Amino acid sequence: MHWGNRRERFRAVLEGSRCVYPASVYDPMTARLAADLGYEIGMFSGSVASLTILGAPDLVVLTLSEFVAQALRINRAGDLPLMVDADHGYGNALNVKRTVEELETAGVCGLSIEDTALPPVFGSPEKPQLLSIEEGVGKMRAALAGRQDKRLVIVGRSASMGITGLADTIARARAYEAAGVDAFFVAGAKTRAEVEAVAGAIKIPLVLGGPSAELLDLDYLGAQRVRICIQGHLPVAAALRAAYETLKALREGVKPKDIAGVASPELMKQATRASDYRRWLKEFLGG
Repeated sequence: MHWGNRRERFRAVLEGSRCVYPASVYDPMTARLAADLGYEIGMFSGSVASLTILGAPDLVVLTLSEFVAQALRINRAGDLPLMVDADHGYGNALNVKRTVEELETAGVCGLSIEDTALPPVFGSPEKPQLLSIEEGVGKMRAALAGRQDKRLVIVGRSASMGITGLADTIARARAYEAAGVDAFFVAGAKTRAEVEAVAGAIKIPLVLGGPSAELLDLDYLGAQRVRICIQGHLPVAAALRAAYETLKALREGVKPKDIAGVASPELMKQATRASDYRRWLKEFLGG
């Protein structure tokens, strides 16, 4: 497939003047619904991938091949520009290079590589640990070396704000910008002062993840060169609750016709692109 157009649209978001909320998606149908609703981009996170592929918490037990396969399924299903959270790149800097190569082939438009020491090592404290800035820079350089299509966006990510503080976050942002990444992902910013300090220290766009309620103002974020603000991953949590309540009700004897909150036949047809398949049946099978 040709991924160029969607990558250009994703870059246009970064190069624009406003901030957008991406749609948290996890499969072909959620990506199609997000596109139908007008979302500019979709986001497929490592934590959501662990939930939907393995039914596991976000402890980095997912493999690269499992993650790439689901990203490809999402991308094949529609034309929504997709950003993914590639965690730590599934290993050291050489693994990061391979990760970028695989995800580029799978059609993603942007991906983030973080500098958290993952997976947790034996005897490590509960608080996440960070790589050195030097090792983080090596990962960013490897990610850029693995990119063949220059339209693919490489984002350097750090959770340092909540671990080592603002000064270290700025140092990492500057180092990753110097390495050549297209944007810097600030995880866990809580105040406007933090965002303004990071924005003032570098020139590349910002991505926010896990922001406080104080920061959920698109006009303000746009003025601070934040281009993507991730609100969380509510769709997968809502879907799990709906599945649980439906299964529970059926188990307890509620009749199928009395189950509330079920997608209408029209919505199911929309999400599955049933009209396309009807057309193809007629065109190719004489149906």
